[in-house]
Amino acid sequence: MQTTPAQPGHEHAYPAHWEADVVLRDGGTAHLRPIAPGDAQRLVSFYEQVSDESKYYRFFAPYPRLSDRDVHRFTHHDYVDRVGLAATVGGDFIATVRYDRIDGRGMPASAPADEAEVAFLVQDAHQGRGVASALLEHIAAVARERGIRRFTAEVLPANTKMIKVFTDAGYTQKRSFEDGVVRLQLDLEPTDRSLAVQRAREQRAEARSVQRLIAPGSVAVIGTGRAPGGMGRTVLRNLLAGGFTGQVHAVNHAFPEDAARLEPEGVPAHRSVLGISGPVDLAVVAVPADQVPSVVAECGEHGVQGLVVLSAGYGESGADGRHRQRELVRQARSYGMRIIGPNAFGLINTAAGVRLNASLSPELPAAGRIGLFSQSGAIGIALLSGLHRRAAGLVGISSFVSAGNRADVSGNDFLQYWHDDPDTDLVLMYLESIGNPRKFTRLARRTAARKPVVVVKGARHGGAAPTGHAVPTTRIPDATVSDLLRQAGVIRVDTVTELADTGLLLASQPLPAGPRVAILGNSESLALLTYDACLTDGLRPQPPYDLTTGAQPADFRRALAGALADEECDAVVVTAIPWVGDASAADLAGALREAVAAAPAGKPVTVVHLEIPGLAEALAEPPGAGDGGGAAVRIPAYPAAERAVRALAEAARYARWRRLAAEPGRVPEYDDIDEAGAAADIEVLLEAHGAVLAPPPEGPRAVTLSAPDTQRLLARYGIAVLPALPAPDPGSAVRAAGRLGFPVALKPTAPHLRHRADLGGVRLDLGGEAELRRAYAELTELLGKPEETRLVVQSMAPRGVDTVVRAAIDPAAGAVLSFGLAGAPSLLLGDTAHRLVPVTDRDAAEQIRSIRTAPLLFGWRGATPVDTRALEELLLRVSRLVDDHPEVVGADLEPVIVAPQGVHVLGATIRLAPAPARTDLGPRSLPVV
Repeated sequence: MQTTPAQPGHEHAYPAHWEADVVLRDGGTAHLRPIAPGDAQRLVSFYEQVSDESKYYRFFAPYPRLSDRDVHRFTHHDYVDRVGLAATVGGDFIATVRYDRIDGRGMPASAPADEAEVAFLVQDAHQGRGVASALLEHIAAVARERGIRRFTAEVLPANTKMIKVFTDAGYTQKRSFEDGVVRLQLDLEPTDRSLAVQRAREQRAEARSVQRLIAPGSVAVIGTGRAPGGMGRTVLRNLLAGGFTGQVHAVNHAFPEDAARLEPEGVPAHRSVLGISGPVDLAVVAVPADQVPSVVAECGEHGVQGLVVLSAGYGESGADGRHRQRELVRQARSYGMRIIGPNAFGLINTAAGVRLNASLSPELPAAGRIGLFSQSGAIGIALLSGLHRRAAGLVGISSFVSAGNRADVSGNDFLQYWHDDPDTDLVLMYLESIGNPRKFTRLARRTAARKPVVVVKGARHGGAAPTGHAVPTTRIPDATVSDLLRQAGVIRVDTVTELADTGLLLASQPLPAGPRVAILGNSESLALLTYDACLTDGLRPQPPYDLTTGAQPADFRRALAGALADEECDAVVVTAIPWVGDASAADLAGALREAVAAAPAGKPVTVVHLEIPGLAEALAEPPGAGDGGGAAVRIPAYPAAERAVRALAEAARYARWRRLAAEPGRVPEYDDIDEAGAAADIEVLLEAHGAVLAPPPEGPRAVTLSAPDTQRLLARYGIAVLPALPAPDPGSAVRAAGRLGFPVALKPTAPHLRHRADLGGVRLDLGGEAELRRAYAELTELLGKPEETRLVVQSMAPRGVDTVVRAAIDPAAGAVLSFGLAGAPSLLLGDTAHRLVPVTDRDAAEQIRSIRTAPLLFGWRGATPVDTRALEELLLRVSRLVDDHPEVVGADLEPVIVAPQGVHVLGATIRLAPAPARTDLGPRSLPVV
């Protein structure tokens, strides 16, 4: 990025976009911002609290206090050649970093000098919290923005903590020892290692921030009513009834001054959280919205680590509420606190050492290994109730959060926590919006490699985030979101019922080794329904084994044992209807559990039953219940074949994804790609269109390249576009055909006529001049004058399957590669597959096979199969183009004819714009509110 050199005495405007909130290593937060002239007193106060040793490490000599000249120099910056950033908590400085641009001799300089000297100072009380590492990420991003490519730092050998900050950052670096100091030089270009370090730190910090919320040692309920009822008093009672292992405090400014305890609960009562003598880890806030700011301030002053805000009246209530919501988050973060809510339902942790029910749920759910996240309180209640009703003894909850407006803590934070949580084996999420799709898919992919992540998304067709959710909008349709989630290994389901169904199976059964399903039972009709459902959901069912209506539990046991021992079977569905005889539901459940317990290999088993009261409960009895060797085995039961099979199919697809993810694909390198040449072309083209110099207020507007420029840019990536020459009149058409060689095609390129085969506006295989002139006359009569149709003559391509390849940039999700067959049927059916860029060779192969019309590529009805390897290579080359050059904001290749040998691109359009900021590659920070 070009910058204007700072003139002596000239200061640039305050760069507000450098401000950021970050999560530190211990889970607390800090606000990072540029240091400004008004910070003089803050700087002096900060410096007074730094130890003499830390001052010595910073200045290499005793430096007890800052002079007025020092204070002026450290607070006045031009924000180009001299920049200072501060980390603040509660408005006070806790750490600073600055750089000064220098030349090759180490003297102060301006651009084009691209090196700067950097130095840190961290208050001793905050050392070890990862403050310096966060500041290094942000000051490096600022330096890159200002054209600085390298940092140098001189550090005393004894200052091992600061040396470690630099060496652990992951940047390419050089290290030397001169004149008694360690000299470090860091190349600021992000590397794979620096990005990995940054994301690992992000994961640890965000997971720790959730850990502080979900496993507190003490909880204050602020807004506890003096009389029974109300949110505050309800949460207090739920905390006590759930057996919370820590200290509980009731807080209400209306309590009498002499009140020491709240009865009948018997908990300490306080008029303010400031009156609590010991630490408070978590505060549950249940006061009117207009009282929340003073409550947050008191919590911050007391050192509370996190808040659950149940109060309503925020983003869901209109513009004023959205403003209150932003101020709430800013205020809490300024004190280092994170927020669940506002308008939240609460937080639950069933771990034996915690037993936290800081929610409006009347009872603590059964402990288990499911992590449950819901953006909706109502859906959260329904899920907790439904799982308890259907799965008592079968599964349980490890932790639950209903995030309400999720103004701060989001599903991404809980994915970071559940990724490493040893008490969680399965993640279920109800989402109404995905604020950062790029980060969500990255985190979900990493977590899904260890444990299943099942998501149901509400507001799929509304096109807007629910009221109260301050998230970036995304233009990508729901079908695209679904493809991207599946690419990341997320199990996407459509309804809350399917979320529970799939969760029950995954929480209680092993993953299937494949799609082969055995079906057995005492009802031929129910078995056939199950068979049909398997085919519909992509499973491979064996012919059903009918035990007849006279079957007894022992017959079920023998049949199930045989199916589980069959090497041609990966999963079993048992179907059951009421039978003739005296056997009870418990007898059948015991027989099935015994068969599973005796099986040599773990295979998932589900039961579909109609009108057999007590069977689901008997199958879900916890270990130690029942008789026989199957007492420790639990089996999920479903009231409909379609529901059981859908859950099993999702498990099979996830198991396949997980096996493939163990050996991920690769992004191939192609020797004929000219990345540098393409970059130079793009820079010239953007400057020629004025896109760099004059972006409009709403952001840079994309420019569409001419056909020659498009072809030249694609050629840099080994993508050839079949030549097409303009034909403004019949004579020009004949001359163009002479240059290209007959046979040729004649077609219009006017925007309103392109890709409209239904209008009959394309003439193919024109073998001579007379035939070409006749076709020209027909098209001008049919479609309009030549200047309206913009006819072109193009070389003929071999026969094949017409396809479309597109890449587009979504501001939230990033670059998305799309593929489908050309033509109206595919458009009407939405038969297009999508993948996030960069696409691997495995992604490309699966992408072309995932569309419903894929059989046309592989020899459907005896046709000759086309060259899918060449098609995969084309997808990979387009992916490389948009990934290497974020200025390519759109690429349309249509049509692309896939022939038995090779692919042929007949038309292409490229759109360019100045590269948008890549938030996933920048320094870690919390979302802006």
